[in-house]
Amino acid sequence: MAVEIPYRREMQFDYGTVANVGPGIRRVIANNPSPFTLYGTGTYILGSGEVAVVDPGPADPEHIKAILAATAGETISHVLVTHTHMDHSPGCKLLAQHTKAPTYAYGPHGAGKAEEGVQVEEGGDMEFSPDHEVRHGDIITGGDWSVECVYTPGHTSNHMCFALREAKALFTGDHVMGWSTSVISPPDGDMSAYMASLDLLLDRDDALYWPTHGPAILEPKKHVQAFIAHRREREQQILAAIRGGVHSITDMVPDMYKGTPEFLYPAAARSVFAAVQGLIDQGTLKCEGTPKLESEFHLA
Repeated sequence: MAVEIPYRREMQFDYGTVANVGPGIRRVIANNPSPFTLYGTGTYILGSGEVAVVDPGPADPEHIKAILAATAGETISHVLVTHTHMDHSPGCKLLAQHTKAPTYAYGPHGAGKAEEGVQVEEGGDMEFSPDHEVRHGDIITGGDWSVECVYTPGHTSNHMCFALREAKALFTGDHVMGWSTSVISPPDGDMSAYMASLDLLLDRDDALYWPTHGPAILEPKKHVQAFIAHRREREQQILAAIRGGVHSITDMVPDMYKGTPEFLYPAAARSVFAAVQGLIDQGTLKCEGTPKLESEFHLA
């Protein structure tokens, strides 16, 4: 995958420094690098004068100061939240101490699953509740910008992408990242929903993606097709393991994730569990009782 020149420069960035990454698009990266966030959460600022902030990030006062410095002399009129993981939405509470800008999101953590009657355990930002709940196809307008809401459940049940219509740029949160595939962790994470959301993106004509983690994605359709192929390959690995007599996810992970540090095995197991549930939804696999991470799985 080609990497654009601005990303090469950003590899030497200072945390808290604003970067002009495209027409009407600025980015400030939080100092929260990790195996799950790469070099940190990228908060985007859209427009000029009256601006929107996309994903204020973690509850880090220094990052909020950087956002405010980047928008000095301007008004933050909207705060858009892709989803409620702890590296995306908790910054809203701190930012609200400095601006009256309302927040826009699909809903609280687990909102999409709540509509299906599924109880989601804690693990996200349980304190966040948007001022305005938005749905697929909604249009939000600001001073010199407008975004279309693109509902993409899967990574979380309340995941929303935002398309900056003036630039044909889609802000993909963690649904499509520029450096890694997303972790899908049930019950809030849902592989069937995630795959359907990837298919949804293939029907769009966005020119590029700006993920919260990693560089811009300059060939969106090719990137999404590669993600779909990767997930289908994982499904085939699971089926091959079961045909070979391996029926537990714990035993599948070391072979499927060769070269991955063992401390990441629990996250890998959650992702395999999501893929297994997707195969159960397809009628390909089965297990005794309600599927659990510890269950034994067999061909249907």
